[in-house]
Amino acid sequence: MKKIINILYSTRLTAFLFIVFSTTMGVATFIENDFGTQTSKALVYNAWWFELIMAFFIINFFGNIFRYKLLRKEKWAVLMFHLSFLFILIGAGVTRYIGYEGIMLISEGETTSEFLSETTYLNVTVDDGENQRTPNIEKSLLLSAWGENNVEFESNFKTQKINFKLIDYIPWAEKKLIEDENGVEHLFFVESSEGTRHEHWIKKGTIQNIHGILVGFDAPSSNASINFTTEEGSLKMSSKDTGDWFRMADQKRGNIVKDSVQNFQYLTLHNVSGLQFVIPRPAEKGFIKTVSGPKDPKKRDVTVFDVTTNNETKRVELTGGRFNVDGVKELSISNLNFRMWYGAKILETPFSLKLNDFQLEKYPGSESASAYASEVTVIDKNEKFDYRIFMNHILDHKGYKFFQSSYDLSGELEETHISVNHDFLGTFITYLGYSFLYIGLICILFAKNTRFDDLKDGLKKIRKKKMKLTMIAVLFLSSFSFAQHNSHQPNKITGQQIDSILKVNLIDIEHAESFNKLVVQDAGGRMKPAHTFASELVRKVSKTEMFNGMQPSQVLLSIIENPRLWFEVPVIYLEKGNTKIREAIGIPKAAKYARLSDFITSTGSYKIKEQVAESQKKNVKNKFEKDLIKIDRRVGLLYSAIGGGILRIYPIPGDENNKWVSQPETSTAGFKATDSVFVRQSLPVYIQFLQEGKKTQDYSKANQILEGIKKFQKKYGADVYPSEKKIDLEISYNKIQPFQSLVKYYGFVSLFLIIFVIWQIFSSKKWINYVVKSLIAIVIALFIFHTLGLISRWYISGNAPWSNAYESIIFVAWATMLFGLLIGRKSALTITAAAFIVAITLFFANQNWLDPEIANLQPVLNSWWLLVHTSIIVASYGPLSLGMILGIFALILMVLTNENNKKKIDLNIKEITIINEMAITVGLVMLTIGNFLGGMWANESWGRYWGWDPKETWALISIMIYAFVLHMRLIPGLRGRYTFNLWSIIGYFSIMMTYFGVNFYLAGLHSYASGDRAITPTSVFYSIGFVTVLGTIAWIKYRKYYKK
Repeated sequence: MKKIINILYSTRLTAFLFIVFSTTMGVATFIENDFGTQTSKALVYNAWWFELIMAFFIINFFGNIFRYKLLRKEKWAVLMFHLSFLFILIGAGVTRYIGYEGIMLISEGETTSEFLSETTYLNVTVDDGENQRTPNIEKSLLLSAWGENNVEFESNFKTQKINFKLIDYIPWAEKKLIEDENGVEHLFFVESSEGTRHEHWIKKGTIQNIHGILVGFDAPSSNASINFTTEEGSLKMSSKDTGDWFRMADQKRGNIVKDSVQNFQYLTLHNVSGLQFVIPRPAEKGFIKTVSGPKDPKKRDVTVFDVTTNNETKRVELTGGRFNVDGVKELSISNLNFRMWYGAKILETPFSLKLNDFQLEKYPGSESASAYASEVTVIDKNEKFDYRIFMNHILDHKGYKFFQSSYDLSGELEETHISVNHDFLGTFITYLGYSFLYIGLICILFAKNTRFDDLKDGLKKIRKKKMKLTMIAVLFLSSFSFAQHNSHQPNKITGQQIDSILKVNLIDIEHAESFNKLVVQDAGGRMKPAHTFASELVRKVSKTEMFNGMQPSQVLLSIIENPRLWFEVPVIYLEKGNTKIREAIGIPKAAKYARLSDFITSTGSYKIKEQVAESQKKNVKNKFEKDLIKIDRRVGLLYSAIGGGILRIYPIPGDENNKWVSQPETSTAGFKATDSVFVRQSLPVYIQFLQEGKKTQDYSKANQILEGIKKFQKKYGADVYPSEKKIDLEISYNKIQPFQSLVKYYGFVSLFLIIFVIWQIFSSKKWINYVVKSLIAIVIALFIFHTLGLISRWYISGNAPWSNAYESIIFVAWATMLFGLLIGRKSALTITAAAFIVAITLFFANQNWLDPEIANLQPVLNSWWLLVHTSIIVASYGPLSLGMILGIFALILMVLTNENNKKKIDLNIKEITIINEMAITVGLVMLTIGNFLGGMWANESWGRYWGWDPKETWALISIMIYAFVLHMRLIPGLRGRYTFNLWSIIGYFSIMMTYFGVNFYLAGLHSYASGDRAITPTSVFYSIGFVTVLGTIAWIKYRKYYKK
């Protein structure tokens, strides 16, 4: 028994649990991505063995409280931290087995107490014609889309036994034709309703109701509105209504004559009674079978059950799934009648909710939702009160939490979707654990007799030794010296002609500066100066900050003045190495840019339209298809700019959504009297005066018109018009481009620091110390500049500057530098490492795959939790990044060790190892607090504190891995500076997965993935190779010189 207890309480088991728990959760996130949340729960999260791991964690944590004597008063901070995880795990168990959640659907004016369970069930009502079984049979089902599902259970009606056995589970079910020469002919009918593609197989001799229109294939009756027949191998069509057709291949059009039989044309778009459809090929023989299609949450699942009673069995196919109560099937077996459906169970609250009003707010002039809310009345037995439910503002009543989930405006009445959660006890226990966690973790950094306190003392001792140690002369300065080595298309304007036309027609830069301050409303509703608008246009279309020596505002003015010319300007950037696209549009393979006219045929059709459409349909896209979609977006953006449709500079007077319109839209926007004349004529007159100004170099008239437009904006768009201070700051921000400049400055300073700090290790010359101190002073100045850049971005956007991928990366860089300066303020090597990794981080932030555009927030992010949760968890990546680079520096120093420098380098390795552990400790504290604060935000926003979303799961995995790294000193065989520094590098891969991998590989609440599988960058493989080689060489040197 004692041996078993020793194993359960051992640090080796702790390490094993950390690794196994992290690995299984990591695998589960990929299972969820490929097969859905239900499958990941069935195979991992709700599996008995996964819960057994958590049970072992509880036992191990509990045992280590006594093993390491954490009940002593000087260990209270560590005790609170370990107790917190016990409470969190117990709370999770209570939530798992006692809590439940669902969704309540309420139309305006409706009162209800019913909601649909999130858990799916096999729901069965049974009767014998006289009596009904009570309660109904409700069997919870957690089915996996991967692997087998073994479900079989028995119930009874009075004394009569009933057996239910799952025969098949078909997730994301769809009907497909299985070709068979002995089968029946089916016609493949493709239609689009509400912009969505729908596929139908129409069996010969039948009629289908497709969106209210009866469509038949050799239908025996005359009921079909559209009927297809086959005569001598050709397909004919007759229609009870008139229509038209359009053939994409040759751009031909025609009419469909009512009540007449016509030859049907394949691959041609037909339109009858508002139904648009295509039949791509002749009828095919086969049988229709229900099969599993691509993962799609909008599709229903199919379950097939055998039901047996009194030795009689019948098979039933049920279509349903999450939040479904439709698809009821009725059948009779022996003397019993069954009503069955697969989906939600109907639950009930002890009070009712009435929806008085659903409110949807949009960003100014946009269809994007900025916020939505439900005005409800809570009707209870003893009280009645009104409440407003909106994102991040939940209704909490009698242990039930209601939060705004989504909405449906497609019906006659507005319908709100309110998620419901009932988990008071589980939340209370978990929150108690969170409280212990926050207090314990923060106190670990400041309390006496903690590991962090020991590290601070150890760092002081090492620095004293370094001061006493005699400095060795320069040994390998020479190692760090630098070597001193020094097809032509007719009827097109040539590149030289275009350059000369652009230069001749260049707008004066002084007038362009005045134009910069004109306010534009973008498609998302953000109000921005024309300089920002022009900069984003040029950057997105040409992937440059300036084009052909022209400032962005000069480019935009040129497009406004001479739009036809820009059809011929080669400005659309083409991805490198993709020759297929160049061949498709008929330009040289080496061309870097294409003209808009290159994408248009002589008949006016879009050359790559079909290829783009096919690429967008695919879930997994290759490089050609991804590049094609990017280029298509650039073409569309330039085309819209040339047409003037995106330059929304005119506010509509009195518009409740503060909508602004472009000049082509003014004719239908409802402007009246003199306003109508002004908005229609001001831009054409402005263009005319621009042309005069170029000839006379006098832009005074153009300036007058520009000022007139600005006054019009201030008069009618005052509610959303930005302040002059904000406009000026945004323009200055665009011109300075602080974070692009910082890449170069941090990079140069860190390289010089690396040279002189390593030189400093082996030299006692004072001038080197002065150079290092001067370079550190420059780093501090750059950090202040970095801080001012973040503050500027915050002021311009009105949101914390960590709201999207680009902002969070530059914030991680800032946090890395902050903790490098704080933790390593007396360690030049630490500041050097921090500056180096900041330069690399900012370099990646400014690559083309990230958009630095300032944009509006998603509704769920519009919360003070963004300041708290996101800032802490993103800032935690700073000290963890610092730990990673310090680990690399420590291994490099091990590689450089020899008999002569061993003592000197050993002190430096000890110093940066201690600083590394301090940095990782701070990072882990912040990551842990940030992650569980995210749980509290989730509870306030979505009504549950944990949902195994990939982002929160990978954050937890990172916590587990770094906890393992910090506990390695307690595990026999894993102690030592080499192991710790190596794992501080390896552990960082989990941060990269948490930050980048989840966003671009996995689909979830935090992801930017759109279904396509991201291709792993080659830099990842180079990084793994670098760490492997460095780790191997460092291990050889470590064993030789340091391991005792």
